[in-house]
Amino acid sequence: MKKILFLPFLQMRSGHHQVAEALMDIVTMQSNDVIVKKMDILSYANPALEKMITSSYLKWIRYAPETYDFAYKKLFYAASTNKQSFKWYYFFLLKKMEQLITEEQPDLIVCTHGFPSYLLSQLKRKRKCDVPVMNVYTDFFINSVWGRREIDYHFLPSKDLKAEFGKKYGISEQRMIVTGIPIHEEITKKTWSQNQAERTKILISGGNNGLGEIGNLLEESKASTQTDYYVLCGNNQKLYDEILSWNVDHIKPLPYLSSRAEMNELYEDMDAIITKPGGVTVSEALQKGLPIFVQSVLPGQEEINLQYLTKKGLVFRLNDKKSFEQEIQSVLKDPIKMKEWEQSIQSYQDGIEIDGPMQIAELITGIVNQQALMPLRLDEQSDVYHLARA
Repeated sequence: MKKILFLPFLQMRSGHHQVAEALMDIVTMQSNDVIVKKMDILSYANPALEKMITSSYLKWIRYAPETYDFAYKKLFYAASTNKQSFKWYYFFLLKKMEQLITEEQPDLIVCTHGFPSYLLSQLKRKRKCDVPVMNVYTDFFINSVWGRREIDYHFLPSKDLKAEFGKKYGISEQRMIVTGIPIHEEITKKTWSQNQAERTKILISGGNNGLGEIGNLLEESKASTQTDYYVLCGNNQKLYDEILSWNVDHIKPLPYLSSRAEMNELYEDMDAIITKPGGVTVSEALQKGLPIFVQSVLPGQEEINLQYLTKKGLVFRLNDKKSFEQEIQSVLKDPIKMKEWEQSIQSYQDGIEIDGPMQIAELITGIVNQQALMPLRLDEQSDVYHLARA
């Protein structure tokens, strides 16, 4: 039996966990002789510290988003990150990562967050880790924390980043594969089509914690005569109760949906989605062919995602000074804008080299079977790479 260790970061629900779980589920379905396990290095090292950091992080982005944005861009997105920034945890977590590898004895390690990737790249540089390591990115950009040259495989979100990695970091072609941001196989593919019904159905997503200005956004739509809204409140019970108290038939609050099958059915019924530009949610909407409208943005990662998505014509940014309902309707009913958007989606999808979670799972299991004892050399032409493009 081979073992794959998946490493997101922190215990809170996030895209890092969603991508890890999507890959774990499909690998398990694909192969009976592979064990998958997900772990958080910080919880492994110190559970109390992990809880404190998670709580502090959520409070930080909620109550002081400007300072979080500044800190994120300064420490984790600057062209040259000062590694001294990591000294407070570096030696402690580096030793714990080495201990984790010794205990678990994995045949492949998959990082869905930059911190474990960085630690593993340092261990590889010190020749203290001979396990193949794969980075699977969960945003449309890559911050400066992720390990790069020392990492054996890179599953990249776009062809743009592949070109950048090859040019800037000298990473060889066979170590990079454009997969998009992996999503769960239960979120099936669908092509957008114009709704013929009188009323438009719009899904509003605020993330798993119900963050964003959703309540304020919907105030103006209580008297809507042409749109039905379905609001994913996540774990925000206050938001759910507030919308429910309005007793408005065309605005329906939805609690946290743990079932991906239910989420897939919900996507199928919608004509568009209003969401924050998180990597996984946007990728799911792209998979379903849903026009994506962005109203609120969390600081840091999401702002940088939005820059890329807007530049590529993959999302529509709502203007705070206009009626968002009228703005959405004007876009959806404009054949020229919708044609341009469809072309942008097609251009993005044409750059993806592996189409669908099943092929990604085949590639991962192929890597485990061929490379379990020796990580990929920089000059090595991988059979798995060529298989992916066959």
